[in-house]
Amino acid sequence: MSIRKLQGSSTEKSLSEQEQLAKINDVRKILGPIADKLPVLCSDASISRYLRARNWNTKKAAKMLKNTLKWRLEFKPEKIRWEDIAKEAETGKVYRANYLDKKGRTVLIFRPGFQNTSDIRGQIRHLVYCMENATTTLNPDQDQMVWLIDFQGWTMSCISVKAARETAHILQNHYPERLGVGILYNPPKVFESFWTLVKPFIEPKTYKKVRFVYSNGPQSQKLMEELFDMDKLDCAFGGRNSAGFNHEAYAQWMREDDKKKFDMMNCGSSSLLPSIMSESQSSETLTPSGISVASDEDDSSSGDEKTLNLENIDEKTQGLPLSCEDVAVSEAVDVGKELKKGELA
Repeated sequence: MSIRKLQGSSTEKSLSEQEQLAKINDVRKILGPIADKLPVLCSDASISRYLRARNWNTKKAAKMLKNTLKWRLEFKPEKIRWEDIAKEAETGKVYRANYLDKKGRTVLIFRPGFQNTSDIRGQIRHLVYCMENATTTLNPDQDQMVWLIDFQGWTMSCISVKAARETAHILQNHYPERLGVGILYNPPKVFESFWTLVKPFIEPKTYKKVRFVYSNGPQSQKLMEELFDMDKLDCAFGGRNSAGFNHEAYAQWMREDDKKKFDMMNCGSSSLLPSIMSESQSSETLTPSGISVASDEDDSSSGDEKTLNLENIDEKTQGLPLSCEDVAVSEAVDVGKELKKGELA
């Protein structure tokens, strides 16, 4: 994907394409040799998203990217399969739509009123699975998606500030600049109080992408028609598609996507990261315990501090092949041990 041309604003820097490339290369220099071994995570497009999330501050972007690497090594999102989250997915509380918006962006549908478990750990794994599936199936010319939030059936009893906080942390820190626009469709009046509670956990750039849309509002209807083909859009959002969520059909779709992904990984990935993540720790269900909700936005740590030092990872990955099936397990386990000991923290 080509580097994104930015529009200037009072809060975000406007950089030329050459200046953006220079910033991307600066981040690679901070990361060191490991950047060459993780071509997907450290691609121009990926680094650009982390830079945009940190207003083109190279040190903050590099730290953010390094923290995502640590999180992926621990959480292992690429190993989550449909069967692991099938129970969470039964009600269609989060799922990928089978249509795109008019810009060709993937659409994720959230239905918080259809919450069917109280297991926050399972809910986060389900969310991560959906995000992984959505990002890996984005059109080549897109790096952002649309979120449609349907408030049908939502009540105050659906509220979990802890789940909302951890959700915001995961999405903002490990999937930066993936949101193109978020539509809150027919939120009840009482939701405004909850929105006030969670707003401090949402970064200003993300907050500005959120739109409150009401089915009885002419301007809301106009916005939806500008974004979507109304023949494809679900009836729940004012469209003319009455198909709705079909769990069995969706499950089959996701299993097919899983097979494609794992076939690609087993045949030799272009990125070393899935290889390391697949073997770095023995636990199959490691969760992000002790998630910090503090934003890196105010972090002023220096780029040459230990927090940005990936040399330990680089030493362990030196010489390892890029094929998933050929990774030396003992080397990968050493990486996991170092992460657990906090040597890379």
